[in-house]
Amino acid sequence: MNPKKINITTLDGIADCYIFHPPDKGKCPGVIIYPDAFGIRPALLEMAERLSSNGYDVLLPNLFYRAGPYPPFDPQAVFKDETERDRLMALMRSINHGLVMRDTSAFLDYLAGQSPAGSKVGCVGYCMGGGFALTAAATFPDRVAAAASFHGGNLATDRPDSPHLLAGKIRARVYIGVAGIDPHFPESEKERLQAALQAAGVRYHLEVYPAARHGFTMTDLPVYDREACERHWQCLLQLFREAGLYGS
Repeated sequence: MNPKKINITTLDGIADCYIFHPPDKGKCPGVIIYPDAFGIRPALLEMAERLSSNGYDVLLPNLFYRAGPYPPFDPQAVFKDETERDRLMALMRSINHGLVMRDTSAFLDYLAGQSPAGSKVGCVGYCMGGGFALTAAATFPDRVAAAASFHGGNLATDRPDSPHLLAGKIRARVYIGVAGIDPHFPESEKERLQAALQAAGVRYHLEVYPAARHGFTMTDLPVYDREACERHWQCLLQLFREAGLYGS
């Protein structure tokens, strides 16, 4: 499967993205992947390809496009090199929930033009992207049918843009995969998020992966957990099917 590099015009510029189409398939439901903080790199491209092989048009956007071109990150280098950490933090500061949702509007329009099913899409986010997936479900309730967050951070904080504050606007089915060992998502936040989702009547399932650590789905991180990652794939595909987004 060969991904296609595309440019999508947003309200703030041109977002470079990858689009994956399943081989030998017609029009398919669309899915947006919101990357973790390390952004697009081989591990994310492999994940997008695997998801697409299950019968989905998968859009993998560069959320940091406002900062201009930059070389891909090697997570191992970021852990060891202060200069690389500073470069990553600067890119993370270039976005927020409001800006990413402005971009998401353009991403949804693009997917709608790809498929008759494009008016209803799925979203999945990892780490930093987990919050964006939940926020997208609340911001575009008529267009996002399913949203998943895996080892997401900052999902229920005191910040005014915390995703849990938007629970009342979510109409999508939601799945939240929580790492059992995750300093970025303490028990207090988990309880706050669940309380908000329950009060809003959101159709959600929150599952804790007991022995997994933050980042467990990423093959290029030292915390990668193959068993937990395979479980994540099963749950993600099941979520999309339950939401009516049928792949192959």
